[in-house]
Amino acid sequence: MPPRRTPSRRSYDQYCAAARALDAVGDRWTLLVVRELLVGPRRYTDLHADLPGVSTDVLASRLKDMEREGLVTRRRLPPPAAASVYELTGRGRELLPVLQALGTWGAPALAERRDTDAVRAHWFALPLLRHLAGLGVPGVAEVRLDEGQFHVRVGETPVGDAAGDTGYGDGPAPTDPDVRLALSAETCAEVSRGAVTLAEGVRDGRIEVTGEGRLAKALAALRET
Repeated sequence: MPPRRTPSRRSYDQYCAAARALDAVGDRWTLLVVRELLVGPRRYTDLHADLPGVSTDVLASRLKDMEREGLVTRRRLPPPAAASVYELTGRGRELLPVLQALGTWGAPALAERRDTDAVRAHWFALPLLRHLAGLGVPGVAEVRLDEGQFHVRVGETPVGDAAGDTGYGDGPAPTDPDVRLALSAETCAEVSRGAVTLAEGVRDGRIEVTGEGRLAKALAALRET
């Protein structure tokens, strides 16, 4: 007998892996909630602030659906924080390469920034993570844009591995990074859509590289390519 669904849950009712995946993450805002939680545990208020345009009712509904699907868990932080945070489960973190693929496919649409477009610095972490991983060197990069800071972790394991040593976070790196990068959101967007390569950005001075780690040396070597 097939599993019973709650009355509020919509399904394609198709015995197909893609349809099953869309049953879980195909609703509007769900994958963007995943994007925010890939940063790390977030309070509801922080999620709402970094998802401009979502209503409180819709966000609460999406989080409840994601908990039911086993993508998200909620836990209470110990004192003095005394707040609840949402975080991805292992299955939720497996959506990292899915978001990267979507970002790669959608990058050409970043050619022009609309006046109505919101922007957060860490939204550029996904494409930069992919390009840095392409260097084949593990390490932590701290990235500074005018809009803010974020950091990315390039691990020994493939991108999206459940081990969790590859990913990104909001704000400065929690430990001394292997490299610090400074660039503009425009350059990030150009790198995302392939208009500018990392090597070109480094050579032209549009990507400022500082540090002594392996990742810094690999990026500095791009000046010679």
